[in-house]
Amino acid sequence: MKYFAYFFPFVFMLLCGFRSEKEKSDWQGPNRDCIYPAANLLKQWPEKGPEMAWSFEGLGYGHSAVAVTNNKVFVTGVKDTIESIGSLYTFDLNGKLLWKKEYGKDFALNFHGTRSTPVVVDNLIYIESGMGAIYCLNTDNGEEVWKIDFLKDLGVDSVIQFGYSESVLIDGNNLICVPGGKENNVVTLNRFTGKKVWSSPGNGEIATYNSPILINHNGKKLVIAMTSHSIMGFDAATGEKLWRVEQTQGNKIHANTPVYADGKLLVASAGREKTSGIVMLQLSEDGKSVTEIWQNNKLMNLMGGMVKQGNNLYISAYLKSDWQELDWNTGQIKLQNKEFGGGSVIFADGLFFCYAENDGEVALMEATPEQIKIISKFKVPLGTDQHWARLVIDKGLLFVRHGNALMAYKVGE
Repeated sequence: MKYFAYFFPFVFMLLCGFRSEKEKSDWQGPNRDCIYPAANLLKQWPEKGPEMAWSFEGLGYGHSAVAVTNNKVFVTGVKDTIESIGSLYTFDLNGKLLWKKEYGKDFALNFHGTRSTPVVVDNLIYIESGMGAIYCLNTDNGEEVWKIDFLKDLGVDSVIQFGYSESVLIDGNNLICVPGGKENNVVTLNRFTGKKVWSSPGNGEIATYNSPILINHNGKKLVIAMTSHSIMGFDAATGEKLWRVEQTQGNKIHANTPVYADGKLLVASAGREKTSGIVMLQLSEDGKSVTEIWQNNKLMNLMGGMVKQGNNLYISAYLKSDWQELDWNTGQIKLQNKEFGGGSVIFADGLFFCYAENDGEVALMEATPEQIKIISKFKVPLGTDQHWARLVIDKGLLFVRHGNALMAYKVGE
């Protein structure tokens, strides 16, 4: 019996480990590349669009997308215009509001509302407010685990013009963020405690609006981060800055998350300066330097994202009906479609899901060797203000956030 008494706790923990499913939800999909692993999706929608499974109106102001886990949907919003307190709304997959939790002050200046899409790992959810604070909350009830303020705790001078918009990056036990301070420019924290692991002064520039990525380049883990005038590569373990490339934009807006593949790094900013536009960089074998391969200053994409498929890149022009297929290796235009408004894009099950910023239409798009084709489209019926929140696909549902409204559409077969 005494052997059983010693052995039983081990068996119990092992069984619990098998029964518990890992929870994870990240910005722009599991690899931060706008690609979602959904399968068996509808290849065409009804004339008025796919069936709406559920909706919720009353989120308040916000442009953040949803985070979806095994059985919950999380989204943030700001209800009032005076205090501008941000709230985390938690729904089940059928749209029932399970609970709502205020976490702290969010953005109340230009384009009022939440920006950062929450990131979930197991029972913790990470929210970066537009005012420059990171909140780590429990996903069961929203209780605060820890908080860090960029201005008070990391010495950042002021909140950036349009509010912090990055979704924090998780690397195992670490959380990576870009406060943009002179000393604490790019920072890694312990994700369980908020304690600093490493900090880099970067190039000493203010933060910008995109999210960092973690890449594995020839067995070496690098953090790719951007600030107001820089693309930078860091050793993920030590924080050593390995290289920097100048990247400019008139309003210091770099709102697109970089894309990495095949040893190459693609960055897209809306600008016509010599060090702006769409830029492709080649990393050296050891990842300690980069060289420019090609640049495109004609197509301007401010914040819609882009998708790599095969040897092609799919991207739209800012506020224009102009979707393009570019050659990943050369930047040359291969195909164009000018029938649908420019905006954001994600990819799942062989098709593109596009959200037009100017008129709020959502489209199902496919690319063949001959053409970029709009298969189906519908206009978002609910919500307020700008059509900026990113689409998300999970559990056979297409989640569309438009200001104070969240809609979930049945797109699974």
